[in-house]
Amino acid sequence: MVAARDLNSNGTLFGGRCLEWIDEEAFIFTSCQLESESIVTRSMSEINFLATARQGDIIEVGMEATDYGRTSITISCVVRNMRTKQIITAVEKLVFVKVDENGRPIPHGKVHPIDREFAHSETLIGE
Repeated sequence: MVAARDLNSNGTLFGGRCLEWIDEEAFIFTSCQLESESIVTRSMSEINFLATARQGDIIEVGMEATDYGRTSITISCVVRNMRTKQIITAVEKLVFVKVDENGRPIPHGKVHPIDREFAHSETLIGE
């Protein structure tokens, strides 16, 4: 829920607060996908704010994994105002990397769920 501390001088949601929520939710989502908290934000694609929110509005931050690299995961994000049903912003690419204790990238050993299902179905067909 958007609180008074989340507002800018216009009385609408401060863009920086929205970006903070995106990064935090993306970290949680990625931690669950990779089953590790040893991850860092590598990059975010272009961000355009399309709508806003006001105090008391409920915000939904949705995430979806779009690609798995050897050490990274790419996710997309949509932020919606649940009262107005408008999209506040969408981020096409957020890239997170699994790291070791020295901050160096390490393999996460995960496969995109769609690729895992495809490999399983190929195995069944070959039997």
